[in-house]
Amino acid sequence: MGRRGGRGRAARAWSAAALCALLAGCSAQAVADGGGGGTGPGGGTAATGTSPATARPKPSVPPLEPLAGAHVNIADGQTVGVGMPVSVTFDRPVPVAERAHVERQLKVSAKAEGSWGWVKDRNLADGQRVDFRPRTYWKPGTAVTVRAGAGITRHFTVGRSLVATVDVRTHFMTLETAGSSRRVPITAGAPGMDTWNGTMVVSDKASKVFMNSRSVGFGDAYADYYYYAVHLTASGTYLHQNPKANIYGGRRNVTHGCVGLATGGPAKRFFDEVLPGDVVKVVGSRDTVAVGNGYGDWNLDWDQWRATSALH
Repeated sequence: MGRRGGRGRAARAWSAAALCALLAGCSAQAVADGGGGGTGPGGGTAATGTSPATARPKPSVPPLEPLAGAHVNIADGQTVGVGMPVSVTFDRPVPVAERAHVERQLKVSAKAEGSWGWVKDRNLADGQRVDFRPRTYWKPGTAVTVRAGAGITRHFTVGRSLVATVDVRTHFMTLETAGSSRRVPITAGAPGMDTWNGTMVVSDKASKVFMNSRSVGFGDAYADYYYYAVHLTASGTYLHQNPKANIYGGRRNVTHGCVGLATGGPAKRFFDEVLPGDVVKVVGSRDTVAVGNGYGDWNLDWDQWRATSALH
């Protein structure tokens, strides 16, 4: 409730262009299996410009190496929201001198431009997390394949777009999804306990979560279960049911930093439709959420994000 605390692959030969497309230093355009054609800058199929008699042999590509202690945040076959980064974490920090080599062992195949970037996770040491983020939000329906060294492969799909904008000044959340829009009254962090500003991404959700104010430095203010809890930051920010929103929703900010929705339909309806990877943007508040406090990658512009890669 508080904002501060809380919680074998088939053999495959790739062209040089395809390999570039799968590395962080290039656009991660979709790569076709076999066939000899990749994708052009706009995502359409690009002709090879050669006949079988004149085609040059494809250069050999070194096999991927095992990445000991690597973990990928997305389950195989999962459907995620348009804001979800691919996040790879390691059991031990990767030294600065080895990070470029590690990035070359990380492959993303998708029709999207993107880059890897090293993130200082709130709960991990520097060098234990590297994320892949597209330049803009994923396009709904995008199919993505991730390889993290030899032995780890994930396939996932991007679902429909859902972006929720929470305006702490008007005390309303505007929800845009599937071409429709609706406004929902909310109550956010009271002065001095302000909800994080900036763009957050849903990491998970639970029908109920026990929240204890002592874990976030607010004494005995609360210790209870809250329902329809949508998790936004590692520091403990949720968007959830809050009885105070029955009175103050749309009128006043009274929470300890979370975003509260009324106990009845609004909280359950949002919970039922939201996916991990959906985007929640808070505007009109104060401090911007840190990149490593949950999935805060979108709080860096594209040039800033690319600069966090060891390959740039």
